[in-house]
Amino acid sequence: MRDTTWPICISVLSLLSFSISYAQRETDYKVHANIIYRFTKYIDWPADRKSGDFIIGIVGDSPLFEDLKSLTANKTVGNQKIIVIKMSPSANSYNCHILFIGEEESSSLRRIANLTSGAPILIVSESEGLARKGACINFITVDERLKLEINKGSLEKRNLLIASELLELGTIIP
Repeated sequence: MRDTTWPICISVLSLLSFSISYAQRETDYKVHANIIYRFTKYIDWPADRKSGDFIIGIVGDSPLFEDLKSLTANKTVGNQKIIVIKMSPSANSYNCHILFIGEEESSSLRRIANLTSGAPILIVSESEGLARKGACINFITVDERLKLEINKGSLEKRNLLIASELLELGTIIP
C-alpha cells in the first residue's frame, strides 16, 4: 500500500466536511471530482494496472465529467496520465480504473457491477443504498454533509486495497 501523508488526509477530511446546505442545493460536482481524484492516493490497484493511462470513466452525461476532466488535466497517478472519458450505461465492457455511476444512471449499477465482477475497477456512485448493491464507494448526504459509504467486500472482490485512512473517513457497509 502506498504511503499516505497527513496533509492529504486533512485535505480529504476538509472536503468531506464541506457541507453548507449541501443537501438543499444542486450537487457540487467540483467537490465530487476532487474527492474522486484523491481516491487515487488511497486505493492501490494491482501491479498489472499500473502502466498505460489511468482511466476514469463516467457513465452517462453527468456534470462530473467536465469538472473531473478540468481538475485532472496534466495530473498523473504514479507515472500514468489521467484520462477522463464518458462511457455508456449499456456498454459491454468497461476498461478503466475508476468508474463513476451518477444518480441518473443508478439503475445500471447492478448490471455494471456484475459485468465487471472481479475486475480491479473502483465503482463510485452517488445514490442512497448503492454501496449495498455493488458500488465500492458511494457518496451520500447525511445531515447536510457529504459522507462516504465504503463496501469493503466489493473492494476485496475487485483486488483493490484501500488505505486505513480512507476507511476511517467513511461508513463501512457489510
